[in-house]
Amino acid sequence: MSFFLLIFWILGISSFTLLGSWYARRFERADLLIALYVTFVLVAQILAVKISAFNLGFATFFGPSGVLVFSLTYLLTDIVNEKFGRAETHRMIFIAFVSQVAMVFFFWLGVKFPPAPFWMMQNEWAQIFGIVPRITFASWAAFLVSENFDAYVFAWFKRVTGGRYLWMRNAFSSLPALLLDTLIFIPLAFAGAGLPLLPLIIGQTSVKWLVGLINIPFMYVNRRVLFGK
Repeated sequence: MSFFLLIFWILGISSFTLLGSWYARRFERADLLIALYVTFVLVAQILAVKISAFNLGFATFFGPSGVLVFSLTYLLTDIVNEKFGRAETHRMIFIAFVSQVAMVFFFWLGVKFPPAPFWMMQNEWAQIFGIVPRITFASWAAFLVSENFDAYVFAWFKRVTGGRYLWMRNAFSSLPALLLDTLIFIPLAFAGAGLPLLPLIIGQTSVKWLVGLINIPFMYVNRRVLFGK
């Protein structure tokens, strides 16, 4: 993926948050933001099956395709935190976690169903949607820790700064949380499997931080949509 295509992807995905923020302001409800958050989390988990090359201009890194979409979930937690508070953010994270468990269960069932004799794609289906327990549980552990960490830190920065310096609470909650997610997931999922852990950690974190930095101005735009100022 070229650098310009990567930027286009990030900007395109980020734009969905603006619709959620408009809905939150119009109806004073977090419904659409939560729906987008759950969708992003689930789509990222499916896209993670494919390992992609990300050209950042100065270097090319490798990581799951879902890293672009998943990185946007931290922007959504910050938007909900800004508008509705930390309690609503934790509720949203819990909803997304239960949704992940349900999706994995249904995928597992789909793989276990015996295929029709004329359907010849069982092996391909199992490769894409089959469940690797170690990777699945590593993903869940990283998700719960990093997303809740982001919610706590964002709310803490907002309190100690009196609601000022939006860029600070957005960056200093999301960027460490993105790193924490990688530091938990990669070792739990791949330690001892013969894969180069450090390059995977550097690659995923680099792409995630690029998304996080690009989303700082998007946080300001979303706040303007949320509050009209």
